[in-house]
Amino acid sequence: MSLRTSTAETIGQLLDAAEEERPHQEYLLFEERVYTYAETKTMSERAAVALLSRGIRHGDRVAVMLSNCPEYLFVWFGIAKIGAVLLPLNPAAPTPEVASLLAQAAPRLAVANLSHRELLHTAAAAGGLILKQVEPEHLLETQPVALDDQNVAADDVGVLMNTSGTTGAPKLVMQTHRTYVLAAQGFPWWLGLTEQDRLMTALPLFHSNALVYSVLGSLAAGASLVLLPRFSATTFWEQARRYRATQFNAIGAIVEILMRQPPLPDDARHNVRLCYSAPALAKDRHLQFEHRFGLRLIVGYGLSESSYGTIWPLDGPPPYESMGKLRQHPRLGEINQARVVNSEDKDVAPGEVGELLLRNPAIMKGYFGLQQQTADVLRDGWLHTGDLVRADRNGVFYFVARKKEVIRRRGENLAPTEVEEALNAHPAVREAAVVGVPAELSEEDVKAFVVYTGAICPEPEELRSWCAQRLAPFKVPRYIEFVDTLPRTPTARIARHLLPRERTAAEYDADRHRA
Repeated sequence: MSLRTSTAETIGQLLDAAEEERPHQEYLLFEERVYTYAETKTMSERAAVALLSRGIRHGDRVAVMLSNCPEYLFVWFGIAKIGAVLLPLNPAAPTPEVASLLAQAAPRLAVANLSHRELLHTAAAAGGLILKQVEPEHLLETQPVALDDQNVAADDVGVLMNTSGTTGAPKLVMQTHRTYVLAAQGFPWWLGLTEQDRLMTALPLFHSNALVYSVLGSLAAGASLVLLPRFSATTFWEQARRYRATQFNAIGAIVEILMRQPPLPDDARHNVRLCYSAPALAKDRHLQFEHRFGLRLIVGYGLSESSYGTIWPLDGPPPYESMGKLRQHPRLGEINQARVVNSEDKDVAPGEVGELLLRNPAIMKGYFGLQQQTADVLRDGWLHTGDLVRADRNGVFYFVARKKEVIRRRGENLAPTEVEEALNAHPAVREAAVVGVPAELSEEDVKAFVVYTGAICPEPEELRSWCAQRLAPFKVPRYIEFVDTLPRTPTARIARHLLPRERTAAEYDADRHRA
């Protein structure tokens, strides 16, 4: 990473610094289109000028509802250059979710293709808004002129990122230019990326992973970015070979989805040397993935509220099944601190489970329009992540569970992931999701939703016996329900909050069968 990109403080400055050093180098590859750094900057300035001509000014929110495409990035960079705020929207989101986000943010303009016009109109009307819309091509027709200084500051909000994810009601995280740029500068250093690399992403651009790590990380490294329209397991490695990609990010279930494709003789015939992934896999599965595809898998942890979480260090033995150590900055040094605390915010001893707290300059400004929820999460300068972890004496962190997803059963706490890992190890189980459901008297019972593999459905008591050999008795599921698929977030994580908690006729109840 060069001095210019390492000292940039805003998204616009990061683009300008990268373009100044390598204007004619390929930056963006998408299908048959290729854009140099200079062409990317030119297109972004066209978008900036067009937005200004439509009355968009510093601090105004601009919604963008587009699938992955170069125009998305040009529009975003244009928004950033004039100090406006990006509101990224999922094109596949249901109308009520879009309506909620529009009502919260009240954008002055929406950039979308014609195919999404009716959805945006209906969603805006539901929130009492009249929303102007424009197609991205119309913003890129304007010839760029010299932009006046828009006085964009590092601590200005640059993005309102939807963080509904697996936690229910959508909230908008206010991320500043500083938070995103610090993450962009760190990402190449954490993974050992250089200007020779080609970062490939199939993750959606309305998600922070693609925007921060792949898009801005490639700028900071002076590397190239391969943007795929969408993730497809059947064509993924073919695309990697076609574009000579050297790195990609895999979150949610992507690693497992790739592993479940039929093995091919050329699985490792490509240029990819690194994959950044979250969450961690079991050690055996991790090694199987690396061996099959001939690359190194590096695990990290971040969240919408802060991209400075943890990462496996490049030097030393891999800390398998862990989140790694605290991420730091290549120039600013140790800017990231962590604590593991109990319910009273008191530090716990190494090895004990507690909530992870982070303090660094790359933490969100807060939740847009939600002062109380912001105050609840940002207390005494620390971000309360809501994630339960344990840390060893060497500063390596291990994920346990989401605090809100912990199941309380028979006076004991258990993490859904423990039960899921046991079920997933059964040869007849493709994948499982575990939730707590109301018990008759108090607390909760454990329910597992199971997708089985093959043509024969396993017996519920067989799965319970399998779990009983691997788990404490209170962790063995009382209820088992077989399903065809599990609900997922746009980034392929299992959306546990969408699984039903009420009784169903399809479920198996172990207590009823024993009676």
